[in-house]
Amino acid sequence: MDKTKRCGFIALLGPPNAGKSTLMNQMLGSKLSIISPKPQTTRSRVLGVAMEGNTQLVFLDLPGVFMPKRKMERVMVEAAWEGARSADLVMVMFDASKKVVMTSEARSILKWLTTEKKQAILVLNKVDAIPKERLLGLAQELTATNLFTDVLMISAKTADGVPDLLKLVAPKMPAGEWQYPEDQLTDMPERLWASELTREQVFLQLKEELPYAAAVETESWEERRDGSVAIGQIVYVQKETQRAIVLGKGGARIKEIGQKAREEMGRELERKVHLTLHIKVKENWSEDINFLKAQGLLGHLER
Repeated sequence: MDKTKRCGFIALLGPPNAGKSTLMNQMLGSKLSIISPKPQTTRSRVLGVAMEGNTQLVFLDLPGVFMPKRKMERVMVEAAWEGARSADLVMVMFDASKKVVMTSEARSILKWLTTEKKQAILVLNKVDAIPKERLLGLAQELTATNLFTDVLMISAKTADGVPDLLKLVAPKMPAGEWQYPEDQLTDMPERLWASELTREQVFLQLKEELPYAAAVETESWEERRDGSVAIGQIVYVQKETQRAIVLGKGGARIKEIGQKAREEMGRELERKVHLTLHIKVKENWSEDINFLKAQGLLGHLER
């Protein structure tokens, strides 16, 4: 055993839209977690592996903490709590630029930290979009809780402060062998990753509540002799009217979603991607346990 090696799990915990997924991608230097301006974009735990010297940092990008109503939402929030509970270190992230930072969701996170007695550091994001005096006041208010060992102020979008974050976290990890090969980025199956990239486009291109009624499944993945890959996916919605909206006039909307997703997949895979999308109606899929399991929304609670 190499006694100089360290390895630990770090949970990214925070309210929806705090910037956790953007930070995750910056730390990994790769597009792993999908991002949209809409809250609750992240539905399940996403694991990403980064190296800092001789330390392997295993980050868990968790769903945002909010007040759930539907079964799927309850699963998402439970995934957040369980992911944080299993981690060696909790990184609590707040969007400092919001008018009200100490929401009921934020307070529930602080209450959880008090109950669990977890080692935690505070990450204030979007600090470039807030007056310095207000930022320092917020930091002082949160450090007064005595729940955080350190406070970092960053911009996940520009990566400002991200290298400092990695340097801060690495020495806090326990000594031990690495859990993953040095060149492994994630434990996410490629099919699920591809589904997520298409779902990201659904979130970006469709308005109101419709994205929350949609799910994406990768039905087929065919490696071709020329080095390209052919991917077939199903976009599930809950009503026939929603199907018509996703389809768009003359199929224009689904074509645009497919084109953007295909381009993103091609950039990340560094090869040509052929993507075919079909739309299917599955009523109340968000309440169907078996369907949620198939989507990777269940069974991810264990480390």
